[in-house]
Amino acid sequence: MSDAETVTKDSAKTLGQGSKLLVDVGPAAIFMITYNVAGRLTDAAIYWATGVFMLATAVALAWAIVVQKRTPPMLIVTFVIVTLFGGMTIYLQDPIFAYIKPTIINLIFAFAILGSFAFGFNVWKALFGSIFEMPERAWFILGVRWALFFMLLALLNEVLWRHITDTVVSEQARWFDGLEISEAFWANFRFWGTYPLFFLFVLANVPLTLKYAQPAGEGDDDEGSGEAGERET
Repeated sequence: MSDAETVTKDSAKTLGQGSKLLVDVGPAAIFMITYNVAGRLTDAAIYWATGVFMLATAVALAWAIVVQKRTPPMLIVTFVIVTLFGGMTIYLQDPIFAYIKPTIINLIFAFAILGSFAFGFNVWKALFGSIFEMPERAWFILGVRWALFFMLLALLNEVLWRHITDTVVSEQARWFDGLEISEAFWANFRFWGTYPLFFLFVLANVPLTLKYAQPAGEGDDDEGSGEAGERET
């Protein structure tokens, strides 16, 4: 293969990865931008942002399926929950449904991972096993870590929305006296707060992945690696 062909192939791969990242992250960015723009024009910014977010999620899913030829399970779950809770938010004119939506999505991801273990199946390995191979124990550890991380995100969202003080959230919903945030803070945190946490969590799991991962198709893991995986925490 010539240098030109190699550069072209690498460029196409980079563009493909960038396209996937845009599909996965784009709707959240659009929600934040719409909320901030609409907030300067109307008191109903949450409803405008929710409606645009629903549309952006649908477009992202369609793009992934039709153009990228992939069916991302996490995006599908997000689309279903966004459509359901977003629809109730707009129809009932109640922002609470928008506030709890991230909690529901993250808990679904967490329990899907943990629930799969109960049936002798690792959904996390099913999602990423085609990319690299690791011992079963390492896949289990990685799955548990991600499940706990999704639970942490759900808990964080609960803490945040329950202490929004400039909309319809009642004082009875609060967990901590003295903690007060605005709806704008909650809306913006969904992007500039959550995604940095994702990035840091991914980095924290790099040592485990580098220790055991091999490119898919290079053979099964030996028992020694599996035993070493059992000692990983």
